Amino acid sequence: MKQVRFGIVGMGNMGSNHAATLASGKIKGAALTAVCEANESRRQSIRGQYPGLAVFATSRELFESGLIDAVLIATPHFGHPADAIAAFEHDLHVLIEKPAGVSVSRVRPMNEAAARSGKVFGIMYNQRMNPLYAKVRDLVTSGELGAIRRTNWIITNWYRPQAYYDSGSWRATWAGEGGGVLLNQCPHQLDLWQWTIGMIPARVRAFCHFGKYRNIEVEDEVTAYVEYANGATGVFVTTTGEAPGTNRYEVIGERGKLVAENGKLTFWRLREPEPEFNARNTVPFASPEAWRIDFDHFGPSPEHAGIMQNFTDAILNGTPLVAPGEEGILGLSISNAMHLSTWLDRWVELPLDEREFEAQLQARIDRSAYRAEETASR
Repeated sequence: MKQVRFGIVGMGNMGSNHAATLASGKIKGAALTAVCEANESRRQSIRGQYPGLAVFATSRELFESGLIDAVLIATPHFGHPADAIAAFEHDLHVLIEKPAGVSVSRVRPMNEAAARSGKVFGIMYNQRMNPLYAKVRDLVTSGELGAIRRTNWIITNWYRPQAYYDSGSWRATWAGEGGGVLLNQCPHQLDLWQWTIGMIPARVRAFCHFGKYRNIEVEDEVTAYVEYANGATGVFVTTTGEAPGTNRYEVIGERGKLVAENGKLTFWRLREPEPEFNARNTVPFASPEAWRIDFDHFGPSPEHAGIMQNFTDAILNGTPLVAPGEEGILGLSISNAMHLSTWLDRWVELPLDEREFEAQLQARIDRSAYRAEETASR
């Protein structure tokens, strides 16, 4: 194969952006050859915008067309696993938008289908391409920071006004999206949280507030405390109702502290590991010598185009994926645990009880205003 022929399922905001990137020729070795869109008027618009592009009404028509080698799935959250499984069954490589799905139990069959297919499977975790977070991961995985002791992420700059939620009846509903800020805005941070330190929590105690700032069904503010198997702890705070917001990520280890904020990374490196200093020190109020290192010239992040190029290179040349699709389940397991901890008002251990989570989620889907709207329209 000299060129990967891409198809896209879902030509909404994200799908349209991905189509423009592929059609522009920015992705070497890739070409946009077909798309699928359920809305008839939108299909007509796409044909006018991209003359010669094959446009289908259903994903099945797209998968059976023989016009594509890989598919980018940009449908609503609930549809990602089913569309991906169908694509694998048609011998196609698959790249899905985030999140992987709405629950671990619904995503697991997709991962299993990917393994059976032997095809390349990626997820659009474009923030893994950001050189700032890549450097955080490098400093942690290389051992430069030492054993992790604490993490803290305040990510409150996902501001969304009521008008945003009112723009679609499916938005911020259990039946339409399966969650709020944790499923829509924060999948990137939840993924980076576990990706940069190489650990997911052993247990979670979360406090989600539903419709606190906006007239919505789902969570718009979350504060969670987590504990890791090695004894480290972490805090994750997010909301869509705060302005101005903050995006500050701290990782503290035995050899210092990393702080990522405002596009910059600062590393306070201890001259010696804190446990070693503490063992030899005899001076009250003494503290280890620390050196400040500023990383502030990372340059632009390739974002979505970077993921698409990496995915294409994986198909053509066997290049390792930066964001394997199977890893979408990791960040999702954390958000599932945060929801379940709130619903049950107690600690939740990971791996979480998937049946219990699914039962709790389904009960909310059944009561969702969007579910009622869909039923009434039939």
